[in-house]
Amino acid sequence: MAVYKLSGDELIPLKSTSFEQEGIRERYDLQRLLRSKIDILAPDTLLITEEFADWEEGRRRIDLLALDKQANLVVIELKRDEIGAHMELQAIRYAAMVSTMTFERAVLAHGDYLRRMGTPEDASRRILEFLGWDEPREDKFAQDVRIVLVASEFSKELTTSVLWLNERNLDIRCVRLRPCKSDGVLFLDIQQVIPLPEAEEYQVRVREQSAERRIARTDTRDMTKYIFEGVRLNKRRLVLAIVNAYVRDHPSTSMEQLEVIFPRKMQGSLGVFMPLDHVREIFERTGNTRYFIKEGEPVRLAGGKEIAVCAMWGADNLEAFLLRARELGYKIEADAA
Repeated sequence: MAVYKLSGDELIPLKSTSFEQEGIRERYDLQRLLRSKIDILAPDTLLITEEFADWEEGRRRIDLLALDKQANLVVIELKRDEIGAHMELQAIRYAAMVSTMTFERAVLAHGDYLRRMGTPEDASRRILEFLGWDEPREDKFAQDVRIVLVASEFSKELTTSVLWLNERNLDIRCVRLRPCKSDGVLFLDIQQVIPLPEAEEYQVRVREQSAERRIARTDTRDMTKYIFEGVRLNKRRLVLAIVNAYVRDHPSTSMEQLEVIFPRKMQGSLGVFMPLDHVREIFERTGNTRYFIKEGEPVRLAGGKEIAVCAMWGADNLEAFLLRARELGYKIEADAA
């Protein structure tokens, strides 16, 4: 459908053009302009980074990677003047590749992006404020990945594929960008063509209801408080207290020996603890840490080696840790108050 200029008592159609004719490049012009107006393509999202390629095949890069208010990742793929041939398959590959991204990795990527842009902001705080969270919640982060395809045209084969995939509970949107011109002024006609705006609210509501049911089944947040050595603690502080207690009771313990007592796999991707100097290096580079590093929190081992204990624990990981602590003879009671 044409775009018209309203002038006096007549409608003047704007002349259609193309990005190629206007000398607008895909990455250095179009992507650069859209990254600062990400809401145009994906409302209520925060841009995490661009040209993301955190995998071995460096040739594959996500044009724009964002985060929505539900903490879902949003993969945005741009094509300038192509009809978007096979871009849905490429985007699905990218979505699968980032589907395991953790909050910590998102903070690292966003921090790198902010530094490239010359923006002196704390990446972790920025993401937390956008999500409305007081602290990172790995059990709620990146539960799903949405896809936004952006092109000047979409082939019938692509739109048919996207509609079929969306019926199977994927979330893929197609946004069409059509440049047009009038009196030497360039305009951009932006339309979401899939799903149609009239149907989107219903589709989003159905998808959110499905997600809520899934989260209700898998939610592992644990707000229980615990009594350990006469002190009431939350689960994060409980882990720190137990590691401190073990080192106190076994003062000759080395880091290697402690790793046998509390294997890394108990926590998962972050590990139960890390060398303090390594954690501080990450903190200085990113402004974010997932470990106890404030004064008085690091644990000193035999020989003066210091470690930082992980501050992020889900219910499943905590259960494994507490089982080991009880095997070691430590008494831990859940506080029902």
